[in-house]
Amino acid sequence: MHDVISAAPILIGSEIYRHSSFGPRHPLAVPRVSVAIDLVRTMGWLNEACYRAAPVAEREAVLRYHAADYVDALFAAERDQAVSAGVQARYRLGVGDNPVYPEMYRRSMTGAGGLMLAARLTGQHWSRTGETRIVHCLGGGTHHGRPDRAAGFCYLNDIVLALMVWREFGLRRIAYVDIDAHHGDGVQDAFAEDPDVLTLSIHEAMRWPLRRVEAGGDLRGSGLAGDRAGGAARNFPVPAGLNDTEMRLLVDAAVLPLVRVHRPDAIFLQCGADALEEDPLSRLALSNNAHIEVASKLRDLAAERGIPLIVSGGGGYNPYSVGRCWACVWAALNAIESAGPATQAAEAVLRRLHYPRAAGRNPPLHWLTTLRDAPREGPVRDAVRYCADQAMKRP
Repeated sequence: MHDVISAAPILIGSEIYRHSSFGPRHPLAVPRVSVAIDLVRTMGWLNEACYRAAPVAEREAVLRYHAADYVDALFAAERDQAVSAGVQARYRLGVGDNPVYPEMYRRSMTGAGGLMLAARLTGQHWSRTGETRIVHCLGGGTHHGRPDRAAGFCYLNDIVLALMVWREFGLRRIAYVDIDAHHGDGVQDAFAEDPDVLTLSIHEAMRWPLRRVEAGGDLRGSGLAGDRAGGAARNFPVPAGLNDTEMRLLVDAAVLPLVRVHRPDAIFLQCGADALEEDPLSRLALSNNAHIEVASKLRDLAAERGIPLIVSGGGGYNPYSVGRCWACVWAALNAIESAGPATQAAEAVLRRLHYPRAAGRNPPLHWLTTLRDAPREGPVRDAVRYCADQAMKRP
């Protein structure tokens, strides 16, 4: 008989996120993973027996998906803290959103190592006992990474690597749900035309990544409503201002029914927090209640089916909103009520934060005294209903 700890959700983190930054002017200059973990601990929501430090992935392990020359270029960029014009052009390292910074290889390999550990823990548990195992890996979620180049702050695609580990354990049919404000294009494209991997992405329309429909044509947001990626994808490009009520409709009317019909062996939730109203890189208007609801519903579905669930991090560029959101998601995965005031120790964590934007100079009181947002309900617009209807149509 398994003890309580062996069946409890596992939290994976790493101290590398506390001490590394993409640079002072980059959106990922702010702390996120360390804030969430500190909040979880100071709220009393973590049994330390359920915590794991993310290992640094071995080079050979990431070659399951990534090109060897690209991984070597990433390693060399960290070592030399410089890249040539040729490396910039070929691998998109040291260009725009993908800067050269001191921990760029180790941090990326830690994200990959953490999510592959999550896949091993859940895969081993599933194959050995048939019981559900839940893992929340805060540092993972780099859904834009390509096999041979960096993209959108993502140097590796740790999600693809984790899903490949699951398959090694015999978990063939996978449902991947992405609620980041940006389209989960890297994961979708990695499994395009693979009917066993269903990818569902709820993201802001006309938000990065943007692509030309044809040479010289108009720019369109990646992940259009009709984009099925060979049949195994569903995309929900939502309008600016998406509220909690609209997110609930998408999940209840489309996402959950599609996951159920797929009959997955495992579920993965990319829980990016940049769709929150306070985030600087989107125009969506969710409260963290939306993320809590999605995580709770997928937790219940995984339990109902007796299958594993991994929840990763992702985007999110306001340390107050991201840290509070991911801490509350962890609470939800453990069926802990997160409403109510923060403890004095949790409030102290939030008061110590530095956020170099106007909102960070005078944060509203509720960012400091509570982890749960007030709900942001509202009307359901036709554009949102259209996304749900399109997703449910047979290809």
